[in-house]
Amino acid sequence: MPGQIMIKHIGTTQVVTINRPNARNSVNPDTANELRAAFEAGEKNDAVKVHVLTGADGIFCAGADLKAVAAGRKFNTTAPMGPTWLKLSKPSIAAIEGHAVAGGLELAVFCDLRVVAESAIMGVFCRRWGVPLVDGGTVRLPRLIGHSRAMDMILTGRAVSAEEALSFGLANRMVPDGTALREAIEIAETIAKFPQECMRNDRESALEQWDLSFEDALAVEAAIGRKSFRNGATAGAKRFEQGKGRGGSFNNI
Repeated sequence: MPGQIMIKHIGTTQVVTINRPNARNSVNPDTANELRAAFEAGEKNDAVKVHVLTGADGIFCAGADLKAVAAGRKFNTTAPMGPTWLKLSKPSIAAIEGHAVAGGLELAVFCDLRVVAESAIMGVFCRRWGVPLVDGGTVRLPRLIGHSRAMDMILTGRAVSAEEALSFGLANRMVPDGTALREAIEIAETIAKFPQECMRNDRESALEQWDLSFEDALAVEAAIGRKSFRNGATAGAKRFEQGKGRGGSFNNI
């Protein structure tokens, strides 16, 4: 049924909320399609600068809806959770309360940043049921936290606390329970204040380099950087010359 995803715009931030709390915000085929459509709409909307993904009622996402799987409902063969094969042009932040497990973990690592509540739990809980990671989990998780730690999570399926996730870079921020979304929106609105083309170009270079040799990655960085210089860096340097942002300030840029 429709309406399993809620979309709200706060400033320049699009907040996408998985709204199936009675199913621990698990994702069935309809939810997956709505979730992908929400990100695609945000990408096309010039007023949106940052995506924030969260879950309703203090739960991020328990992964794919196994009841739907057991009933034989058909998920997409690529990106069953919805948006995970999209190549976003805008930054994305996961605001995590409660569990982000199995496919929910894959949605979390699909995002650029993760803000995690103190009592949040992350893990490959689908290990218990023989359900594979097919939404980027075996690719993004090792790239984020290193092969050894990723293999620990992937092979054992154990629960990872917010504190541990923060210690090895799976979480970017740990915040008091109930404040993950607020913190994520604050970060998003800070990001939105920066010159957008340069920030997005640097983000693109950081993502592209994974598939390249070191020398080729440097060449791509230089090529993308030249676009930023042509389209704004000189104006930014002039603002600095006028006293903007001096002393590390982010308040008057």
